[in-house]
Amino acid sequence: MSIPTILPVRQQARFVNATLARRFEQILPTVMRETGFDAWLVIGHEDNHDPVFKTITPYEVWAPILQVVLFFDNGTEIERINISRTNMRGLMPPSTWQPLDDKDQWQLLREMLDQRQPRRIGINTSEVIWAADGLTATLRDKLFASIGPELSSRCVSAEPLVIRWLETRLDEEFELYEHACQIAHAMMRQIFSRDTITPGVTTLEDLEWAYTQLARDLGLPLSFKPFYRLYRNDNAPQPSDPDKLVIHAGDMLHCDVGVEYLRLITDHQELAYVLRPGETAAPEGLRRGLAESNRLQDVFTSNWQCGLTGNAILECSLAQAHAEGISNPRIYSHSLSHFLHEPGPLMGLPWQQTAIAGRGDVVMHENTAYTVELRTDVEVPEWGGQLVPFMLEQDAAITRAGVHYIDGRQTEFHLV
Repeated sequence: MSIPTILPVRQQARFVNATLARRFEQILPTVMRETGFDAWLVIGHEDNHDPVFKTITPYEVWAPILQVVLFFDNGTEIERINISRTNMRGLMPPSTWQPLDDKDQWQLLREMLDQRQPRRIGINTSEVIWAADGLTATLRDKLFASIGPELSSRCVSAEPLVIRWLETRLDEEFELYEHACQIAHAMMRQIFSRDTITPGVTTLEDLEWAYTQLARDLGLPLSFKPFYRLYRNDNAPQPSDPDKLVIHAGDMLHCDVGVEYLRLITDHQELAYVLRPGETAAPEGLRRGLAESNRLQDVFTSNWQCGLTGNAILECSLAQAHAEGISNPRIYSHSLSHFLHEPGPLMGLPWQQTAIAGRGDVVMHENTAYTVELRTDVEVPEWGGQLVPFMLEQDAAITRAGVHYIDGRQTEFHLV
């Protein structure tokens, strides 16, 4: 099994920094003006950074002490003002503050705002989107005390701006995303193979550690802890291991895994089947179950439409799925890019298939990425009519050209 080429770290840094420079030039002015902010503050402590901070700093950033970044729309361009010791490596002008200055960072920020007189200042506080809630209570109090009541009265939640900044992707970022998903798909193929699995010996825990080790060997951070599950025919003679942790021939395997590459998160769920002696394919009933979840994917993505909320997309998709007779459909999808579950529209939860206040009210926009995460429960004749869950998750994007899977989707079982 081969893994697509992963760039050396130095080249990864160049890609990340060059991409961020273009995001500052192309996306930041658009989303600040679209959401009506002429100033945006990102403030955080060392080792307790605002979630947004990682997305506005270079790959090789070192960010000691208090971090204060001000973006200001002067009508011609967005000024990027770094009021910290941090070296932004050309992505922002040199810092306006040095530790030996007579004025501290807060005084300098007050002067900057007094000079520019922004009408609407975005601060990262939110009751809905955690990625937009990075300003701590203490720092908010310090900010208001430092800039005074008049400027403080102009500070409002930057939630809509944070959503648009974090979710919007450049065309070249989607090209990088294709490569990230190629790597992620290759990793799943390697784990779901005889290179990793020996029936009767290998456990689900072995798969989790094998995936973790593979990611570490490739130099890729995990998106989250990997999960592996197995399903087997309850009507057939059972193996001796009571906890169903050892993988055996005839088992269906499920993974929920992901890695981060070039600041882009992948998140996938795929299925494998462990062949019995003499078998060349999974039983027909299992193949029909996979196809049923593929049908639900088609229904779901056909209802993606910019301008609709996550709740509306969920409602339309489930109504169509039930009308078409799809077996026990459940949808629980989310936005994806710099973060795993934020900041765009939430479309269902595994335990809630109705409207979700707040996160489900967020609207879908063009040039954004999501998971197509869902399941159907299908009776498998070869397993005595046992109801089996077929859980799939693929990464997809919506652009002006429509909806497309990022490096395709699974339509056939991995065969072990």
